Amino acid sequence: MTIDYNPMNDVLFKFIFGKEERKYITIDFINAMLNRSEENEITDIEFKNVEMLPLEAEGKLTRLDVFCILNSGEKLDLEIQVANQQNMGRRTLYYWAQMYLFSLKRGEDYGQLIPTITINLLNYNFLPQENPHAMYGVYNILNKHKLTNDLELHFYEIPKFKKKPVSEMTRAEKWLAYFAKKLTKEEASDMGEAAITSAFEAVNNFMLSEEQRLAYINREMSIMDYNTNMRISREEGLEKGMKKGIEKGIEKGIEKGILTSLRRMMRTLKLSPESAMDALEITGDDRKKYFKELKCTQGSGHDETKGCAFKK
Repeated sequence: MTIDYNPMNDVLFKFIFGKEERKYITIDFINAMLNRSEENEITDIEFKNVEMLPLEAEGKLTRLDVFCILNSGEKLDLEIQVANQQNMGRRTLYYWAQMYLFSLKRGEDYGQLIPTITINLLNYNFLPQENPHAMYGVYNILNKHKLTNDLELHFYEIPKFKKKPVSEMTRAEKWLAYFAKKLTKEEASDMGEAAITSAFEAVNNFMLSEEQRLAYINREMSIMDYNTNMRISREEGLEKGMKKGIEKGIEKGIEKGILTSLRRMMRTLKLSPESAMDALEITGDDRKKYFKELKCTQGSGHDETKGCAFKK
């Protein structure tokens, strides 16, 4: 059975991955996406308030999708982003900074800062690479030395996931297949992925609530409205750009034609630039512009039909 809902809907995502009663799903997901196993495997998490108040009254309120503390002590933010608002790099860095900043209490030293991680699931192409996963940290750009383990920014671009046999998938790829709607509940169950199977089953509980279904539908409509507005804006921008380009091309063509006529008159009738422009009744700023071009042609001794480059 294929998925007939949007697993990237953030209302549904928070219901499945942000609830205490289903935190085993979240733990499995985190271990898969961070490639944690054996000695560094996450065994427990504590969900925290997703709203982080600003330090000043005028500051920006930070609202995370899913915020939790790992049993290792690390802080982690799970973010789902469906629409490309052209700010994901700075946005995730800002979220990371807020979590990292508030890990230090008054009087504590910098050695007590807590390593902080963000995992960003993106439903659009964002980074200049084919691999759907990228991890950013703080490195020396020359020798690649990692300055600190306190910063990890993970990006998973769902559209870049390519379907492969389930038996060949890594743990992270199985979750990517789930979010890309390229995995069925039966496949997840057959390969023994209990957490992913539970994620499928959690959707049924979610849809039982009329209030939750309405929130899900409203979110889907907002995404569609945003995408429609962006498409219309791009089309209008392209149309205006094409119109402006055509107008500019026509203008350039007219200028080139006038220059060619002036040069022919100067050459065949032995006229000065001033006399040639008088004959074509060229005045004002246009006269200064053409005069500069014609003088350039005269002084250079090159082919008059080519002249100098126009500068406006």
